[in-house]
Amino acid sequence: MRSHIATKGVQRAPHRSLMKALGLTDREIGQPIIGIANAANELIPGHMHLDTLVAAVKTGISMAGGTPMEFSTIGVCDGIAMNHAGMHYSLASRELIADSIEVTAMAHPFDAIVMVPNCDKIVPGMLMAAARLNIPAIFISGGPMLAGLDPKDHTRKIDLVSVFEAVGAVRSGRMDETDLAAVEDCACPTCGSCAGMFTANSMNCLTEAIGMALPGNGTIPAPMSRRIRLAKQTGVQIMTLLENNITPDKIMTPGAFLNALTVDMALGCSTNTVLHLTAIAHEAGIPLDLSLINQVSKKTPHICSLSPGGPDHIQDLDRAGGIQAVMKALSDHQMMDGTCLTSTGNTLDQNLKTIVVKDAKVIRPVTDPYHQHGGLAVLFGNLAPDGCVVKQSAVVEEMLVHQGPARVFDSEEAATDAILEGRINPGDVVVIRYEGPSGGPGMREMLTPTSAIAGMGLGASCALITDGRFSGGTKGACIGHVSPEAATGGPIAAVAENDIITIDIPAKTIDLAVPEKEMQQRLTRWVKPEPKITNGYMARYARQVSSAAQGAIIQ
Repeated sequence: MRSHIATKGVQRAPHRSLMKALGLTDREIGQPIIGIANAANELIPGHMHLDTLVAAVKTGISMAGGTPMEFSTIGVCDGIAMNHAGMHYSLASRELIADSIEVTAMAHPFDAIVMVPNCDKIVPGMLMAAARLNIPAIFISGGPMLAGLDPKDHTRKIDLVSVFEAVGAVRSGRMDETDLAAVEDCACPTCGSCAGMFTANSMNCLTEAIGMALPGNGTIPAPMSRRIRLAKQTGVQIMTLLENNITPDKIMTPGAFLNALTVDMALGCSTNTVLHLTAIAHEAGIPLDLSLINQVSKKTPHICSLSPGGPDHIQDLDRAGGIQAVMKALSDHQMMDGTCLTSTGNTLDQNLKTIVVKDAKVIRPVTDPYHQHGGLAVLFGNLAPDGCVVKQSAVVEEMLVHQGPARVFDSEEAATDAILEGRINPGDVVVIRYEGPSGGPGMREMLTPTSAIAGMGLGASCALITDGRFSGGTKGACIGHVSPEAATGGPIAAVAENDIITIDIPAKTIDLAVPEKEMQQRLTRWVKPEPKITNGYMARYARQVSSAAQGAIIQ
């Protein structure tokens, strides 16, 4: 066993002595030692209950003859970090999470590891660590929050994005502050990751789709006792994975990544999944070019309409059969690689044998989808030679093709002020630059300006383009991850006020109506701005981070 390098032999008597100081017995020290990476904290609603799940995981490990050893890692709540200096640190926390788990698991050589994440960057950070360590690993997330109920209409479900959009409604005079306070009180009623198909739930669902978590991981609501039972089963199952030497490289194969992308398209997941799957694939040594996303999207129908793009929430998807039912619907039409091994110890085909869709209104038949093509699209053109990403399933029909004048802002704050002050007109294309991985630094999410556009009633007439990124809660013609970014001299740095921008999502193109010669002249005159953060972790991150097209990985 891997742990024997720290526990076996005469020379390891000092090591065992320290483990006995922890209260461990000789029997526990001699058993397989299973690390548990626990992201619990009192900062994030999605993580406030993880200690309960970890206790269940420990029970499962002990039941199966292992010795659980828990350690912690950090986490950022994107919603609380939104639209202030804290958002610089969110994406960058992913690398710290992966590094901290690698450090702990190498210094304390676990035989296997259980990852217990829930929210936005913690899930991909832990998946990156699992691929890097390549010891038997399994995931159990904290699960999704239940949706709230509209205080004025209890038949309508609301969530965090409802609050962001209500702010824009107040600023435009369509809602008063009393109603806003009522929405604020009702939108986030339980522990768990925010209730829609936002980034956290997207990544938890894709963890199940890629095979690194047991069925139910992505959708069982956080408050349900069924999730505690799943946590116990996860603790038992890690011992089976160890016994059979099922390591992440046997699960996270090229076929498994294609399966995850296919499910991503069918669900209409967050655009952030493009960043994260690319980064995870990099750690697994698997190339994942952005052009592959369009190939998968073209052959995969969008069969679930979940908030923010539709009326359903994760609890509805769970009731309909969850991710396994989505994969069954796709598999029945030869859209999944059923030979892929999963953390159940079985192949995907074996897992799906008895699965049925329980509600065809939530998981539509492949032959009757919401959209013929998948939820995400990558656009290319002279404004984004290396690509940019849009959640096409959340774009209204009239904005799939759009042409309009650029309204250029060099920060999220400047754009948000302009939107909320009524200075953006129908037809405008809002351009927010210097918010990329290096220029941001940290590629801040733009949920505040996108929600403001929706709240101001401009969602069906304005587009927003940025080298930053969007929350999974974003809807509308919002195009992010523009690469190369402005801070590295990408074409977006040369856009001028009132330049005409043409967006054609069906054609997968995005172009600036400026002659190439003039673009080159503008870029020749361009001067790189001074860094926004000049010391500490984010200064180092800005110098080392790759482009969004490469997953914003540390090089």
